[in-house]
Amino acid sequence: MANIIFFLPLLLLLILVPNASPTTLTLDNPSFPSTIAKQMIRDFNLFPQHSVNIVDDDHLLPSLTVGENNLVEKRLKFPDFVDLNGVSVDDLGHHAGYYQIEHSHAARMFYFFFESRGHKTTDPVVIWLTGGPGCSSELALFYENGPFKIAKNSSLVWNEYGWDQASNLLFVDQPIGTGFSYSSDKRDIRHNEQGVSDDLYDFLQAFFKEHPEFAKNDFYITGESYAGHYIPAFAARVHAGNKAKEGIHINLKGFAIGNGLTDPLVQYKAYTDYALDMGIIKESDHKSINKRLPVCETAIKLCGNSRWVHAMEWSGQKQFGASPDVPFEVDGSEAGLFKTHGPLSFLKVNDAGHMVPMDQPKAALSMLKRWTKGSLSESGAEREPLVSSM
Repeated sequence: MANIIFFLPLLLLLILVPNASPTTLTLDNPSFPSTIAKQMIRDFNLFPQHSVNIVDDDHLLPSLTVGENNLVEKRLKFPDFVDLNGVSVDDLGHHAGYYQIEHSHAARMFYFFFESRGHKTTDPVVIWLTGGPGCSSELALFYENGPFKIAKNSSLVWNEYGWDQASNLLFVDQPIGTGFSYSSDKRDIRHNEQGVSDDLYDFLQAFFKEHPEFAKNDFYITGESYAGHYIPAFAARVHAGNKAKEGIHINLKGFAIGNGLTDPLVQYKAYTDYALDMGIIKESDHKSINKRLPVCETAIKLCGNSRWVHAMEWSGQKQFGASPDVPFEVDGSEAGLFKTHGPLSFLKVNDAGHMVPMDQPKAALSMLKRWTKGSLSESGAEREPLVSSM
């Protein structure tokens, strides 16, 4: 098998104990009138009919800007919306838009982009991909790691642990047909990782052409669940594009998979072992189920993810397997365990369910900050050189 050289601090997020409830936020200044939401829906035609082509439409609203790269984008404003540090949303750059996919028949990809609340010129660009397949990334935006959360009265409140505190954050509805991304031509529906990653790569090229000030920033790919399929394929596509010098060089530094469905043949076999270890089933049930083990497409457990990570063939496989588990501490308290060798890290977060940024947002934000700076340890100890052959 040919070796591929990666310059990637690779991180894989996992869950340890699935029995915690989400953190409750104080709802300060809930202010996002429904009229603003309705106006945004009208502006972008977020529920288009098959005949709609907003990129080529001669009747675009003046509030929309049309770039030279098949992007239709709108800068969002949230009046009287101030975070706990006194920063107004108007001081930041929040954008939403559509991209007309270059190598498609009529596909439009929807995205949100939030400039960093920290140092946007130096903070990395992080793209988030929700799984499914077919789950909108707005689920993560409003319930996990976006700058805002939806309050019980349907208003927006600042997310105290939004990842935009440490990164310039992109949320994309993908593949085509997911969320607000659409096409009037069925041939644009993707059926494999190659098609999905090609569309995302084309989008990224157009995005950085439209926002060249972010092209030099470090770039990270993140996501969860079925994105365990998308993320490695997308990272490989970016790496291949860089090697072939296609378009803008993307400063890819790493990718993270949260509770990913990546290797079903390895992961599904772990379900009965997990159930037995947790006392959910008896030994006799374990034997009976294993004899009739069906293909399972739902729950994704810790033990299955651990197995495929350890089974992954690469030059540091044995050394990674022998590496010790180290406490992952947040503000001096243990929040999980992680192990690292070379470019590969495996993190288990305590008291979280399938979606870590929702159940343990503080730990997730701490993870992002440390990972993008090169180390998961609270002390910030340096890693080994981030170069390996796989």
